[in-house]
Formats: sequence, structure tokens, C-alpha cells
Amino acid sequence: MNTNAPQDGDGRDLAPIERLGRLYVAVVSDALDALGYKEQVMDLHIRPLAPGMKVAGTAATMTAVVVDRAPEDPADAYRGELEAIDSLRPGDVAVVHSGPGAAVWGQLTSTAARRRGAAGFVGDAYARDVRQVVEMGFPTFVAGIDARDSNGRLEVTAVGEPIVCGGVSVAPGDLVLADDDGVIVIPRAVAERTIAAAEVKVGREREMDATLDEGMPLPDAFSTFGVL
Repeated sequence: MNTNAPQDGDGRDLAPIERLGRLYVAVVSDALDALGYKEQVMDLHIRPLAPGMKVAGTAATMTAVVVDRAPEDPADAYRGELEAIDSLRPGDVAVVHSGPGAAVWGQLTSTAARRRGAAGFVGDAYARDVRQVVEMGFPTFVAGIDARDSNGRLEVTAVGEPIVCGGVSVAPGDLVLADDDGVIVIPRAVAERTIAAAEVKVGREREMDATLDEGMPLPDAFSTFGVL
């Protein structure tokens, strides 16, 4: 283990996240394709709240289900949501599978998650307080916007369990990368191979781009570098 690698307070190696953050979703998708993982990009309707948002991190999963009433005891309001956010660690991306009918993410949850060291939020879910979240620059990727409060409409019932989000299976500890092209999930078991292959492809793409800019025909450049 590289003792100089960045770590969080629990001793987790954050170097893979840093490396992943220097990549982009399209090239990581190509690397996963080559490894036989061809269905790792989430449904295309999951989009950033603002162009240019990007996040890389470790999946911290949670599930929110539809409910038809608020808890009888007001002290129980948002209990699951509060516990889920309080469990976030540095480098985590909150990944949420949610039912419809309300926003499960907003300004205050973003502030709390950022204070915990979380890197961003991804969900087949809805957000609100859009202007505030965008202004604070907290990377947030969602299915849409909904002004309605989650209390009495949604309840977080599971934290840290495998989920399906945006059509992709996500296990706690998988890596997540999201940018303007979408959201991709890298299974933990192939994270190192995926990142290494994507880094190689980025290098080839840069060389090919330079030769194309110098006037080399595209077929010749493709024959030389083998990427597109």
C-alpha cells in the first residue's frame, strides 16, 4: 500500500477517487466495455442540475420509498434521511434509489453532506432548492426537480445496501463518476483495471487529437492509435 496516498479519517485510500476524477464518463464507459461491463451507464434522464458539474467518489447507497403520511411523532420526521446523511464519509457520493412524488435532496442536505466530506449526490430522485445547490457548487445529478417536501411523501428505509439506481446495480463501495455525459458506476472488483485502462486510452486520445489537428486523415489516425 502506498503510505503517501491520500486517506480519509478511516484510513481509506482516496487515490483511486483522485485518479477517477481526472477522467471522464465516456472514456470510463469505453474501458468498462472492454472488460465486458456494458451496462454501467445510468438512465440518460439522470442529469446534472447545472452544466459543468462533475463528481467522482465512492457509492454510499440509500433507498427512499413512497409513504402516504408523516410519522405520528414529529420527532421521527426525516429520521432515515438524517441518519443516512450523517453516515456519509469523505469521498462518498450519496447514491439514492427513490420513489416519485417529492424531492429527497436540497440545500440543507447538500450543506450537511458537504460538511461530512461527501463529494456529491446521484439519484433516480428529485431535488429542490436548485438555485442554492447550484450556487454552492455541490455536484447533484437527478431525474428532475420537485418543490414538494419529502416529509409524509418519502421515507429513507435502507442505508448501505445494494440498490438499483437509474437501471444500474450499485453496491456500497463501488466507484461513481458523473459529468455532462451522464453517470457511470464502476464495480469495486474491477475499479483498478478500469481506471488504468481509461488512463491509457486518454493518453492515446490526446496523441491522436494532436495528429488530427496537424492534418492527419481520420482513418490514418485511427489505424495508428486505435481509439475513437
